Amino acid sequence: MTTGDEDEIHHDIERGAPPEEGGGSTLAEEFSDPFDIGNTKNASHNLLKRWRQAALVLNASRRFRYTLDLKRDEEQEMRRRMIRAHAQVIRAALLFKLAGQRATVSGTTVKGISGMLRTDAETGITGDDDEFAQRRDAFGSNTYPVKKGRTFWMFLWDAWQDTTLIILIVAAIASLALGIKTEGIEEGWYDGGSITFAVLLVIIVTATSDYRQSLQFQNLNEEKRNIQVEVIRGGRREKVSIYDIVVGDVIPLKIGDQVPADGLVTTSHSLAIDESSMTGESKILHKDQKTPFLMSGCKVVDGAGTMLVTGVGINTEWGLLMTSISEDNGEETPLQVRLNGVTTFIGIVGLTVAFSVLVILLTRYFTGNSKDPDGTIQFVRGKTSLGHTIDGVIHIITAAVTIVVVAVPEGLPLAVTLTLAYSMKKMMADKALVRRLSACETMGSATTICSDKTGTLTLNQMTVVEAYVGTRKIDPPEDSSQLPASVSSLLDEGLAQNTSGSVFLSKDGKVEVSGSPTEKAILQWGVKLGMKFDNVKSESIVLHVSPFNSTKKRGGVAVRGRAGSQVHVHWKGAAEIILASCSQYIDVNGSLQSIDNDVDFLKDAINAMAEKSLRCVAVAYKTFEADMVPTDPEQLSQWTLPEDDLVLLAIVGIKDPCRPGVREAVELCTHAGVKVRMVTGDNIQTAKAIALECGILSSNAETGEPYVMEGKRFRELPEKDREEAAKLLLACFYREDLSILSSPNDKLLLVQALRKQGEVVAVTGDGTNDAPALNEADIGLSMGIQGTEVAKESSDIIILDDNFASVVKVVRWGRSVYANIQKFIQFQLTVNAAALTINVVAAISSGDVPLNTVQLLWVNLIMDTLGALALATEPPTDHLMDRSPVGRRESLVTNIMWRNLLVQAIYQIAVLLVLNFEGLSLLKLKNDNTQHANMVKNTVVFNAFVLCQIFNEFNARKPDELNVFTGVTKNHLFTGIVGSTLILQIIIINFLEKFTSTVKLSFQQWLICFLVGIISWPLAVAGKFIPVPKTPLGKVFVKPYQRCIAAREART
Repeated sequence: MTTGDEDEIHHDIERGAPPEEGGGSTLAEEFSDPFDIGNTKNASHNLLKRWRQAALVLNASRRFRYTLDLKRDEEQEMRRRMIRAHAQVIRAALLFKLAGQRATVSGTTVKGISGMLRTDAETGITGDDDEFAQRRDAFGSNTYPVKKGRTFWMFLWDAWQDTTLIILIVAAIASLALGIKTEGIEEGWYDGGSITFAVLLVIIVTATSDYRQSLQFQNLNEEKRNIQVEVIRGGRREKVSIYDIVVGDVIPLKIGDQVPADGLVTTSHSLAIDESSMTGESKILHKDQKTPFLMSGCKVVDGAGTMLVTGVGINTEWGLLMTSISEDNGEETPLQVRLNGVTTFIGIVGLTVAFSVLVILLTRYFTGNSKDPDGTIQFVRGKTSLGHTIDGVIHIITAAVTIVVVAVPEGLPLAVTLTLAYSMKKMMADKALVRRLSACETMGSATTICSDKTGTLTLNQMTVVEAYVGTRKIDPPEDSSQLPASVSSLLDEGLAQNTSGSVFLSKDGKVEVSGSPTEKAILQWGVKLGMKFDNVKSESIVLHVSPFNSTKKRGGVAVRGRAGSQVHVHWKGAAEIILASCSQYIDVNGSLQSIDNDVDFLKDAINAMAEKSLRCVAVAYKTFEADMVPTDPEQLSQWTLPEDDLVLLAIVGIKDPCRPGVREAVELCTHAGVKVRMVTGDNIQTAKAIALECGILSSNAETGEPYVMEGKRFRELPEKDREEAAKLLLACFYREDLSILSSPNDKLLLVQALRKQGEVVAVTGDGTNDAPALNEADIGLSMGIQGTEVAKESSDIIILDDNFASVVKVVRWGRSVYANIQKFIQFQLTVNAAALTINVVAAISSGDVPLNTVQLLWVNLIMDTLGALALATEPPTDHLMDRSPVGRRESLVTNIMWRNLLVQAIYQIAVLLVLNFEGLSLLKLKNDNTQHANMVKNTVVFNAFVLCQIFNEFNARKPDELNVFTGVTKNHLFTGIVGSTLILQIIIINFLEKFTSTVKLSFQQWLICFLVGIISWPLAVAGKFIPVPKTPLGKVFVKPYQRCIAAREART
């Protein structure tokens, strides 16, 4: 339950909290918190080094395991440069050799190589599984050795590196030796042995938890590397894993693809390759038969073509590069860095408390004020032996060091990794593959989502539902009888030759169509009209291709009939753009007509289709004389296809229905304070119609500026006006907004403008040109089905089903990460505050600590590793979407959390101190043996304290809800850990008395302990009715904390 004031706590303070009155902000202005990193994406090494140096760390190897290894990162960059230089030298030597021999790799040579490899340069390999197995045996597989993951023993060794645990082990060994010497082996080994056993238990449990996390990361890395590639085998196009590519495969390449292996270009149409991943140079290289060499790992940035695979796996430069560079999972997240700051603050307090306890206990010990449970003075000057004195001092030191173990929550920053590993695994089931850890948590702070239309908001299942030939509507659109033969012939040639798709017979004899959804829809329409794809392609020769890209929004091809001298230049693209280039059209009678008189009719037809949310595509052609076409291959490759005075053949309307549930997903985002914008290059009327259908625009919304804006208008605005336009869009919270942009650069400009306004921006993209916006955004979301490899590499999360509803699920998971960490913080701080206060007060007043070393180590295990497993792995709930986005600089410990933990901590401290000081009377033990009575009292204190934590774990599940049991039975890990903890506590009390310095408790005493623990439930409910102030209480601690960190930085 929340109070009215609590709603204010969820506001976004991305730009920082307002300065305090009275000049209180001077220190904050002078102090730069090293742990305040709003976004670790592309963060500099200096920034990352700074927080590491400021952190208080007990076990560096474990604490920094999942952060970027800065030294190794620099070494790997040096290796990359060396291998890139190696690749340059090899290529230069090869080119020199070819030049010396005056040889170039011509089409004939490539054909000869394909013959030697027993493959066909057009139809690919024809064979069964045995054929592919033989090729892998002969040429190797398209894999490279990957560094094996860390073994369990390595994690065990890391867990040993904790400074405090090492001190405890040394103290335990010394205590063991002294105990055996003074009391004999039968009784003397218990103190040292129990501490050793407790430390080993902590180490084993910690190592096991860390090892399981590493296995999850290894599986996710395997998923990221497993790219799906299109290949041509037996004349059919099919998708296979990149690992299944073999030498001899023929692979079609298009914009955004990654070259999956080394090979030779067999066909190319303006094919441009970015080899910077291999050479380190950003220069774009054009590939054709004269320069046919392709290197694995490079990217296709323009054009199209096919390649013949000649080298795979370790036999490629890319394979050598990947083999020499071990993949580093290290990457700090903003939350992880901030938690290191919290840990440092708590650690400083804990060290101060532990040092105080050490001084107090040593002073009391050597002044004769410390007594054994039976009342005997522990140290008497001149009488106590040296062995007993050393043993007493060791006990005091171990007590103080154990306080440090409990006080410094080493597992707190690692809890982020734990919850992220858990979330990433579960997000795979929700069709989201996380490439960068930080994106998972940053998504919880997202305030706006800029979404593509096609395939994300829509199904990407396109079909032609309307068609116009000339000014006549063909109804139904696949009725070929309404078309004259001359139009059908030209249309067939334009559809079959001007496409990146393909029509082929499947293995069971059915006609199948491949290509992008738009290409498939148009080709399927052509097949229904009677187009014979292979026959049409064989009747003409392709002279030159101008591939489609998102900037031109059209693609063209020049073809010449095998028997004729005429050349046809076919264009296909956005209807309004093609129409603007046409001067004539062919009517249904096959006659040429001037377009001037009917251009308005055609525009109205396009708008009418667009208003029905149809994508409008036009097909046009131009007749060209063969003698005007360049004959020289070099000139032909540079030839620009004529694009004016075209003859319009047809306009088609393609239906791409909205995804089921997308409207509800948009409404959920709006309810959660996340604004959804649609960014598309489609016709503005089509975009408006889809936006209305999806709920991005309300039916009565303004459809003009500033809610709907074309890219050109947005792009031409001065920078300040552009930011103001974005600001105005953001101001209308209850009026849904739409930004319709035409150029990928406009998407980048929009992202930049929104981020300058303090927004946390998530962007979806699938094309190569989306890469800058994906990289610039706080969270880049690429599409797993239609997304290019360039887009995927620039993104932080891959949406595997291209569904907007999956994007919303990622938002839920992002918020869940933050919420789970806050639950764990609340639980851990409560344990810290109670344990430290109880031991300090007892040490000062009586010279003894009620919770000994072994007991505190067990408490540390409950609140650290087991607590993180129980609370940091809570699945997301619908309640998370009732909140506003989490501010990235919002206080980690909110006022609600302070209220909850203070209520519980004060209760635990009060009850346990009363039991500690008045327990003999309350438990009616005054008539018992003094030593046994004290043992019973201390056991009750320990048992009640542990049960308080077990019951409080339930309270921590729902910090702002009355019912903390909602969904508890569905979280099997939580119930399993809580149940196991309770069972182990019963075993400790009843069977491990010697190890833990406890005694068996009676039924009544167990009842008292349970009663003390269970009261925390109604107390938590009552506490949630206490109102909290708006100003974060964390500000109270800011100034001393800043001074301490500033002093640490000054020393380093």
